[in-house]
Amino acid sequence: MNSLTLNLIQGSVQIKFSTEAAKNLQQEISTLMRSLKAAASQVAGRSGKPKPQPSMEYRHTGEVFLEVFCNPNIYPSPFAAKVLLTVRDDRIRLTSEAELTQLIEDINQYLEQ
Repeated sequence: MNSLTLNLIQGSVQIKFSTEAAKNLQQEISTLMRSLKAAASQVAGRSGKPKPQPSMEYRHTGEVFLEVFCNPNIYPSPFAAKVLLTVRDDRIRLTSEAELTQLIEDINQYLEQ
């Protein structure tokens, strides 16, 4: 099992993460991107009240617990979106924000290893 480095807005965190878990997270992010694009196009079109898009809540339990949360309804575009990351185990808990585009880059880089 390789280490996944997640670059945060300030600093980074490295966790043991399986390739399968990274692919699952990548699929969740693809769904989130579609929601972000749908929310942005509704705002741009101004066609009545925008239909709320579902939030992304990804959870993975391995050596450490990883949770990634994003509400696509509060960002004007996918490029402005941020995610809330929580990494914890029985000794430590870290909660921080990361840019969605950076998270995508981190996962792609991990899967290319």
